[in-house]
Amino acid sequence: MNLNIETVTHGTYYEVKVGGELDVYTVPELEDVLVPIRQEGTKDIHVNLENVSYMDSTGLGLFVGTLKALNQHDKQLYILGVSDRISRLFDITGLKDLMHVNEGTEVE
Repeated sequence: MNLNIETVTHGTYYEVKVGGELDVYTVPELEDVLVPIRQEGTKDIHVNLENVSYMDSTGLGLFVGTLKALNQHDKQLYILGVSDRISRLFDITGLKDLMHVNEGTEVE
């Protein structure tokens, strides 16, 4: 399955809208977008997963790596628009306690 990725630059953050399935085959595409942004370390990152129908542990791993990189620059990672199913992945793994995960598409 193809992954759709759109990046929009805002004043204090990058918004990365993702659509499709995040799995071992498609995560490298999102990684190609997130790694340069997180290495720059000048803005927070808002990842909108509203149009993601499936995510496996490789997606979670990419977000953990992104969070660690942003923490080095005192920046934040926001995972927005998560479905109930994806939200449970963050709950089960304890990642919801480490990063901002929101079922809505706006930062709370």
